Amino acid sequence: MNTLIRWGKFNLVGVMGMVVQLAALTLIDRCAPGHYLFATAAAIELALLHNFVWHIRYTWHDRRDSSALWIQCVRFHLSNGLVSLVGNLAIMRILVDEAHMLLLPANMIAILVCSIVNFYLGDRWAFAGGA
Repeated sequence: MNTLIRWGKFNLVGVMGMVVQLAALTLIDRCAPGHYLFATAAAIELALLHNFVWHIRYTWHDRRDSSALWIQCVRFHLSNGLVSLVGNLAIMRILVDEAHMLLLPANMIAILVCSIVNFYLGDRWAFAGGA
């Protein structure tokens, strides 16, 4: 598949994942207020699971290989998950604590910053053909 088409699919899934993450963050923050970084981490995990399902079925459906589904999920979490978690938490801390931004706009910026690295890691490792 053409990389530009895959990038478009990746971004479509990413937008849906962003909605999941922002909705989860809002819900967690309202229902169980506490430290925003814990709420952010939980929302990221929900979005990661959502995105994995869509990526395996849509973005990289042509890359299904003999690897067990759980192995691809582990690779996805080790790549996209770590980038999203570490990147989002670090950026959120800077934007919320230091720049005094509101929670949701800060989280949107953090998601966007991490997306390019996540596409590369997904394409080259997590969903690499024959990996």
